[in-house]
Amino acid sequence: MMRLFTGLEVPASAGLMLSTLRGGLSGARWVDPENYHLTLRFIGDIDERTADEIADALARVHRPAVPVRFSGVGAFGGTRPHALYAGVAPAPELAELQAEHERLLQRIGLPSEGRKFTPHVTLAYLRGARAGEVAHWLDLRAGFTAPAFVAPRFVLFSARSNVGGGPYVVEEAYPLAG
Repeated sequence: MMRLFTGLEVPASAGLMLSTLRGGLSGARWVDPENYHLTLRFIGDIDERTADEIADALARVHRPAVPVRFSGVGAFGGTRPHALYAGVAPAPELAELQAEHERLLQRIGLPSEGRKFTPHVTLAYLRGARAGEVAHWLDLRAGFTAPAFVAPRFVLFSARSNVGGGPYVVEEAYPLAG
């Protein structure tokens, strides 16, 4: 079994900017900058035959390159925060690429993603962090911005089971039109 997801890679220059957000919060397990990515579609644990079907289906995607612009920071989990992220501003190209991944994966028999697509880059996973401390961390970094970039490809990543934050392996890469 392989744990798979599709996503956009974050270039090293943007990763360096994101890494300046690290620290200042107890209970945070920070994602290493080389593992920053923007998830398009989490797939989950898949057998090799299905993984091959997924790779073939994704090869049929022909979309333009995707602009990525960071927009603030946030936390998932409400009063019980479990992850910190850098937000990504909505862009039609990004939404259309994500929606096509969703349609293709459903066509080959995978269940739909139950969560609404919220474009972001996960910065840290939280364990035992208090909501007030997280709110303070977010307030101090509320105006975060970084230079935009254009993603020239999307990738099929694999990950270790039950471990968020990497390391992630690029299984296949698919170019986007320039």
